[in-house]
Amino acid sequence: MDQKLLAESILNQIDLNVQEKELFFSFVKLKKVKKKQVLLLEGDVSRYALFVVSGCLRSYCVDENGSPYIQQFAPEGWWIGDMYSLITGKPGHLVVDALFDSEIAMIAKVDLNRLYKEIPQLNIYFRILAENALVYYQSRAMENLRLTARERYERFCTRYPSLIACLPQKQVAAYIGVTPEFLSKMLNQ
Repeated sequence: MDQKLLAESILNQIDLNVQEKELFFSFVKLKKVKKKQVLLLEGDVSRYALFVVSGCLRSYCVDENGSPYIQQFAPEGWWIGDMYSLITGKPGHLVVDALFDSEIAMIAKVDLNRLYKEIPQLNIYFRILAENALVYYQSRAMENLRLTARERYERFCTRYPSLIACLPQKQVAAYIGVTPEFLSKMLNQ
């Protein structure tokens, strides 16, 4: 597995010297995951930040009727996890699993805390990620409140163009907050 994509993600935001890159990547674990493999269960304490090297992961919760609500898709080059749990150390609310065979880079929260002290620029990189995540989640919340199902679908297509052709409609429906039947009917109109 290659760490190039993660290195590019970091180096697009901050400068690291050779020693800092080597130190950072000495804490990164690369892992292959199979389609449908669960990486985090609701109620687990999240101990790792996950970066998608290839494939696609998703985070979701299940409502009182047993229907999934997909919070995020994470295609290649995206970070994913239960940020509430990772930051607070408390049991999380999300499930994270693989939609396809995937490769991920993982870094433990405890190692990140150490690296923040040893490589201060990493604070900037992860602050930028946190800011982007906040913007993403606020946008998602407002979309769900203010947009029609058709508009939410169009936002999905804009946000995840690489996933449009490869995700089953039930996944897209769970992301935009409608039933698969409703989505199918809407797309056929």
